[in-house]
Amino acid sequence: MKLTTLVSSAYLVAAGLFLTVYALSGFDLLLFLCAGYRPVYRALLSFTGIAAAWLLFWLIAFRPTKYVS
Repeated sequence: MKLTTLVSSAYLVAAGLFLTVYALSGFDLLLFLCAGYRPVYRALLSFTGIAAAWLLFWLIAFRPTKYVS
């Protein structure tokens, strides 16, 4: 479960960087890394939603900020 959370977090950070490059320059870095192959591109975009849902579940279920004051 810890590995899933780390992978999801790392991917969301990477996706955020890819989208920042796209927003600032108009160059779609994720599509470039997928070599223009649309099915892989769409699979990675859908994984972004899955990773976000996983982290939302993790934050609700385990409350990592419960003891932060």
